[in-house]
Amino acid sequence: MADPRTGWWFGRLTFCFLAIAVLAIDDAPASQAFMPLAGMKQDEDIARVITLLVLLVQAVVAIASTRLVGWINSAAVGLEVALLGVVAIALLIAVLVTGDGSAANLTSRGVAADAPGYFAVGGGLMVAMIMGLATLVGFDSAANPAEEAKDPHRTVPRAIVGSVVAAGLLGMLFLIALTVAIEDVPRISADGSPVAAIMRERLGPVAEKGLLVAVSFAFFGAGIVVMVSCSRLIYAMSRDARFPGHQVMRKVDPRTRTPAPATLLIRVLGFVLMVALPGRALLEPITASTILPALIYGAIIVLYLAVRGRLGRQEGAFDLWRTELPVAVCALLWTVLALFVNVAPKEALVPVVVAGGLLLLGGLFFLGMLLFDREALDTEPGEDPLR
Repeated sequence: MADPRTGWWFGRLTFCFLAIAVLAIDDAPASQAFMPLAGMKQDEDIARVITLLVLLVQAVVAIASTRLVGWINSAAVGLEVALLGVVAIALLIAVLVTGDGSAANLTSRGVAADAPGYFAVGGGLMVAMIMGLATLVGFDSAANPAEEAKDPHRTVPRAIVGSVVAAGLLGMLFLIALTVAIEDVPRISADGSPVAAIMRERLGPVAEKGLLVAVSFAFFGAGIVVMVSCSRLIYAMSRDARFPGHQVMRKVDPRTRTPAPATLLIRVLGFVLMVALPGRALLEPITASTILPALIYGAIIVLYLAVRGRLGRQEGAFDLWRTELPVAVCALLWTVLALFVNVAPKEALVPVVVAGGLLLLGGLFFLGMLLFDREALDTEPGEDPLR
């Protein structure tokens, strides 16, 4: 029920977020999983090289086969769910047997005990309260390639809800077990890979290596899904002549039926950011990417509330029935809180400027389309070769 111009803005914001999110997802395991697994010391330059290699492999896989991407994602999610449950139980058993660790860790502020900003807006506690935003972002990526799914009105929403609930419950159990298993909070907090250190001390080096392998594969699967989602978004906007270089970005590989140029663009953007932003400068756009999903989700909910009375009901589609409006209102309030916590701290100034700059660039491109290619913003999509 939204006009194409509104849709363009949603597409633009989502592209900016997903393009950076792929880099963030792949960069994290490079230093926290790959390097400890190989027994390497922390080195930012090596971590960046590993990230670029992972991006390259993901791009090749994403272009080669959509079915292969689906298999990898299913295996990664299955492994993650099983791993969280098994490791959580193993850690709790280890704590009970050895007597090490403490349930008091669950209420401890640890190394932040004397931090004056712990309870402040944007402080450690507040940031931890919106951790669920990252979970939702990961699983809602399934909605972007929904055009290629069977019965997407029913299967995609159910898959997102089921995945978030399972990840939330098992993830909470895992975090509780991990926290209880800590024997020396300051020492673990100072470790470069704290989760791996806890596993090594409680379950031994073999369990630690197994966890790192599983974590690496899970992150690889998550990264490739986000890359595929971003490439489909680029393709969809290019198909409607609403993306820079759309003449190239809308092309589909005739053999694999995948948008190869759009996928390679994500790889190139990752390379440029890695090379152009040295040191901690890379963290600024990554941090800015945490602001964008709150903006996107909040805007989607507002749009939904504005047009819900005109929406049709498709038989057999996912439906919240009478809980629909309360859920939407609660989601909007939570999103506003998440956005406020992200932008309020003074440390968030640069990421806010980066996010504002992305919006400004989008506005300039939008203005250019209004002046020189208005028809592209006023027409509906045509036939889709990916179907």
